Amino acid sequence: MSEEIRVRFAPSPTGFLHIGGARTALFNWLYARHNSGKFVLRIEDTDKERSTDEYIDAIIEGMKWLDLDADEGPFRQTDRFDIYKGYIDKLVAEGKAYYCYCSPEELDAKRKEAMKQGKALKYDGKCRDLDKPVEGVKPVVRFRMPHEGQTTVEDLIKGNVSFDNEQLDDLIIARSDGTPTYNLTVVVDDVDMKITHVIRGDDHLNNTPRQTQIYEALGYKVPKFAHLPMILGADKARLSKRHGATSVMAYYEMGYLPDALINYLVRLGWSYGDQEVFTKDELVEYFSFENVGKAASIFNPEKLLWLNAQYIMNSSSEKLGELVMPFLVKDGTVKEGQEIDMAWLAKAIDTLKERSKTLLELAESLRYYISEDVEFDEKAKAKFLNDNSRDMLVELKDGLTAISDFTTEEIEKLFNSIIEKHEVKLGKLAQPVRVALTGGTQSPGIFEVIDVLGKEKTVNRLERAIQSI
Repeated sequence: MSEEIRVRFAPSPTGFLHIGGARTALFNWLYARHNSGKFVLRIEDTDKERSTDEYIDAIIEGMKWLDLDADEGPFRQTDRFDIYKGYIDKLVAEGKAYYCYCSPEELDAKRKEAMKQGKALKYDGKCRDLDKPVEGVKPVVRFRMPHEGQTTVEDLIKGNVSFDNEQLDDLIIARSDGTPTYNLTVVVDDVDMKITHVIRGDDHLNNTPRQTQIYEALGYKVPKFAHLPMILGADKARLSKRHGATSVMAYYEMGYLPDALINYLVRLGWSYGDQEVFTKDELVEYFSFENVGKAASIFNPEKLLWLNAQYIMNSSSEKLGELVMPFLVKDGTVKEGQEIDMAWLAKAIDTLKERSKTLLELAESLRYYISEDVEFDEKAKAKFLNDNSRDMLVELKDGLTAISDFTTEEIEKLFNSIIEKHEVKLGKLAQPVRVALTGGTQSPGIFEVIDVLGKEKTVNRLERAIQSI
């Protein structure tokens, strides 16, 4: 029977879920789902000064929005200090770790001296073979790293990466107050949670030989590693706010669809032939590390926006109605307690989704359908709502009022009769009507707009436009 695949996403709650973290979570989730394995969520909150419950909630909210459901967790490292202490005591008892009494000032002086001499900035091992404690000093605990040979990391993306052990420090695994450090806690958690594959950003690669040595010192099997290439901005610098939003939930607020962001994130470093757009099921089916590139990926906001527009265009209008509703409420288009016919809303969205790149844009466009009145763009009003169009608008308003069968066919007949009478092209009537009904010069086809607005709202807006001339 083959071993169950178990992976984990282990963010530090010192900020919101960002693009890089979300991609790491996604690749872990896809690998687990592809292999019918388990996806574990672990919160690495040992940095008490910077970790907050607000950020933990924000990380979970971001993952929930992206629909990256964990099979186990969230587990918090701060709930597991007793477990870490047991492992630290075990390493000390077996001589694989030792107490270090060097003061921070002493260590700082040694670092400065090493820098002057051009030597490696690593602990010199002063307390490595100390046979008795130093009175009145609270020691840290250091891991006894081998100083000869090499540690080779077998990486599923990068291949074998070797590190000279003489370059590896006797790292601190417990601070003087007894709290454990990252390299110890991550190994213990992965052991306890039976993690088989560690999938994370390649900024962690330098920690991996140290962690490999701790696994082996504890007598546990080393998991397989896959270090994902970095995500960079267009200027090849590490992705930051100057390249655009980095927080996942900022994309929610800007009106992106979660599936579009998922699709974009997976293509930052992974490919499957020439295919650009994937369903979630396809991603689960196709995902493997063989198709993950070794080079850093460039974040392109324009490509993401294009992809989001594709998802909006291809989503059902009913689904988009549910997704856009919070934006309509937030901008005041839909008032608290106001009931909206969702079938009608879907009909309105049908006319707009091919021209909307985000839900925010869609909500703004829906405003002229939902609101009782529209605000006129002053330039458009001056150009199209004037004495040249007034008579045609009056005739259209009277004609629409008289129509009993309010269908697109009958409305089109009325338009044609008016433009024939006045010997003008359709645009000479359609554009003033568009401004009267929507407030501006950009909208779907005028017959579609009238069909969605309905007879009463159309006639009322025409009347208001005529009165404004």
